[in-house]
Amino acid sequence: MDKRWGGGVILPSVEEIAAAIAGRDRVRIAPTGAYALYRLGLTTQIPANVVFITDGSSRRVSIGKGRGILFKHTSEMRTFAYQSQLMALIVTALREIGEGNVTEKQLIAFREHLNNVSESEYAHDIALAPLWVRKQLTML
Repeated sequence: MDKRWGGGVILPSVEEIAAAIAGRDRVRIAPTGAYALYRLGLTTQIPANVVFITDGSSRRVSIGKGRGILFKHTSEMRTFAYQSQLMALIVTALREIGEGNVTEKQLIAFREHLNNVSESEYAHDIALAPLWVRKQLTML
C-alpha cells in the first residue's frame, strides 16, 4: 500500500513478474514481438498478453482481467547468446517489424538505441542477428 502518495497498492510490472518467475525456475527469458517494440518506444501500445521466449517450459500466467504472460519454449539458443540485452531487443523488434517494412522513423530510433550499445558488445552481437537484420543495422 502506498501511504506516502495515497495511490493504493502498487503492482509489479509485467517484466518484474516475468523476471521473478524466470528467477524462481532458473530459466532465461527474452521479450518478443509487440512488447519488444513497446520497450524500445516504437509503439505506445502495451500488449494485453506479453510473450517471452524461454529455455524453460511453455506456459501461460494470468495476471489480471484479460492480461497475461505467455512463456514460449525455444530451442534457438542464439537468442540468449547476446551480450547486450538492448541489442537483443533491437534485433527482436526488427524481426517483429519484418524485412522491408522498417520505416525511416524507426531506423532513426534504432540508431539512437545503438548509441547505448558498446562497440565490443555490438561486434559480438551483430554476428548473431539474421542476415537481413545485420545489413539493416550496419547501414545505420
